Amino acid sequence: MPGKNLLQRLTEGADLPAEPLPGQPLVELAGDRRVLIENHRGVTEYGREQIRVRVRYGQILVCGGGMELARMTKEQLVIAGRIDSVTLIRGK
Repeated sequence: MPGKNLLQRLTEGADLPAEPLPGQPLVELAGDRRVLIENHRGVTEYGREQIRVRVRYGQILVCGGGMELARMTKEQLVIAGRIDSVTLIRGK
């Protein structure tokens, strides 16, 4: 298992539920009205129809309508509005 850290190897070897590792981004969708993103690295694009958020290994693109940042802290942010799609874009 080259390239994996010890915690990842132990989690996989113990056959534990797939929980995010510390520092890994976590995206939680609540219906079609709210998205919670934890462990983000900032907002790179902000509009009523599209919000782009940097994460550890790429970006999260949230598309919809009437969207706004309902809450943002260093660790997490909440996007509210009509959510049409949530996309992970790796490596950008």
